[in-house]
Amino acid sequence: MANYTSPITTTFELQRRSIEQGQQAIEQSLDVQKQLGDSLIAGLDSQEQLQRRLVELNRDTVTSLLDAVDGLPGADVAVDDLRESIDGSYEDLLDGHEEAFDSVSEELENGIDNVDDVSDDLLETLDEQLELVLDAHEELEDQSVEVTEELVGQFEELQEQANDVQDQIEQVSEEAAEAVEA
Repeated sequence: MANYTSPITTTFELQRRSIEQGQQAIEQSLDVQKQLGDSLIAGLDSQEQLQRRLVELNRDTVTSLLDAVDGLPGADVAVDDLRESIDGSYEDLLDGHEEAFDSVSEELENGIDNVDDVSDDLLETLDEQLELVLDAHEELEDQSVEVTEELVGQFEELQEQANDVQDQIEQVSEEAAEAVEA
C-alpha cells in the first residue's frame, strides 16, 4: 500500500514549525525591547554625568573669572557677594539637575519594569495558548491521517471489487463468445 499520508504529515509539521518560529520571533522582539530599555537607562546615566560635568566646568570657569576679577583693587567686596550668589545658584542648579535626572530615571525604570511585567505575562499567556493550539493541531493531524488512511483503504477495496467485476465481465464475455461460436 502506498503512503498517501506523507504529504499530510509534512504539511502539518511545516505548520507547527511556522507557529513555533512565530513564537520565537515574538520572544526575540520582546527581548530586544528589554535590551533597548536597559540601554536607554544606561544612556540616561551617561547623559546625566556628562551634563553635570559641563555645569561643573562652567562653574569652575566662572569661579576662575571671579578669582581674576577679585585680584583687581577695590573689587573684593562686590566679588565676594557675587561669588556667594553664583555658588548658591550653581548648587541649586546641580541639586535640581540631580533631582530631575533621578526622577526621570526612576520613572523610566518603573515604566520599563511595567513593560517587562506585561511582556512576561504576555509570553506566559502566549506559551499556554500555543500549547493548546499545537495540541489541537496534532489532534487534527491524527484525525486527518486516520481519515485519509480509511479513505485509501476503502478506495483500494472498491478498486479490488471493480477489478473482480471486470474479471467477471470478461469471463462472461468469453463464455458468451464461445457459446455464440459453438
